[in-house]
Amino acid sequence: MRGAVMHAPGDVRVETRDDPAIVAPTDAIVRLSATCVCGSDLWPYRGIDPVESPTPMGHEYAGIVEAVGDEVRTIEPGQFVVGSFFASDNTCEICRAGYQTSCVQRQPGAATGGQAEYTRVPLADGTLVATPDVPADDLVPSLLAASDVLGTGWFGAVAAEAGPGRTVAVVGDGAVGLLAVLAATQLGAGRVIAMSRHEPRQELALEYGATDIVTERGDDGVARIKELTGGLGAHSVVEAVGTQESMMQAIRSTRPGGHVGYVGVAHDVQLPGEELFFSHVHLHGGPAPVRRFLPELIDLIWNRRIDPGKVFDLELPLDDAAEAYRAMDERRAIKALLRV
Repeated sequence: MRGAVMHAPGDVRVETRDDPAIVAPTDAIVRLSATCVCGSDLWPYRGIDPVESPTPMGHEYAGIVEAVGDEVRTIEPGQFVVGSFFASDNTCEICRAGYQTSCVQRQPGAATGGQAEYTRVPLADGTLVATPDVPADDLVPSLLAASDVLGTGWFGAVAAEAGPGRTVAVVGDGAVGLLAVLAATQLGAGRVIAMSRHEPRQELALEYGATDIVTERGDDGVARIKELTGGLGAHSVVEAVGTQESMMQAIRSTRPGGHVGYVGVAHDVQLPGEELFFSHVHLHGGPAPVRRFLPELIDLIWNRRIDPGKVFDLELPLDDAAEAYRAMDERRAIKALLRV
């Protein structure tokens, strides 16, 4: 099969690799209909995270089941499925509490890499969710988004306790931040403030339900949020970047008693204990338990009530994966979809 492999920072190649095979009796092999590049893939691409050469890339996936292991009971060949970026048994105590990305059996969801023609998914019964039928082609991007960025943005909004009567601010205008705007709107937030300095992203945020756009960042961004909220700050803030600046911007934009849902993968983030203590701000986040939300998200997509696939503003064939990385690294694309 063909698959994207990272050899060093900035060096992504599409190569011929061995087809994945059933390793454990709980595995499934999925023929991918589409895959994509994630913002978190840019950390190793930029040399911020270490790269072990060669590393098969990709963790977002949706497609047709080709084969299953002898112990798989609920997933069948021929079904179209969506899965989380982490595999889970969905039966342990942690999974039953809704935190499948901390499953006691947690392992990579696309074990052989998701930017490829096929991938092996461990713990198939607990990880994969089948759609009612094979979807129309135009639904595939949205179903693929559910595998990570939609579920992550949704968890950010849930962790921030977005809901009716609440003002929600979203720090970060990548795919996760934009879909956190969509999620907050779906959860009934009365006001949704998107923090963005890029016009195409602002336009999509407004389409997803943002009521206000704040272009300032850092302390100026905090001041603008306070200005918009009577000096108090937002009830709910989603942090969707993962840097020190974005985390502090989120915390300082939140009113006392409010909630921050942080879903940006943290890099060198340090929290000032005394400031946090006196802020009365709740913090909750981490790797999104996408599997918790997949049935609901798939239903919303299937019935065309939401269209998260609009975050894919660049579509390329799998063989052009290197250009997809470059486009996202240079912020020429919000999120690049790779057709398989």
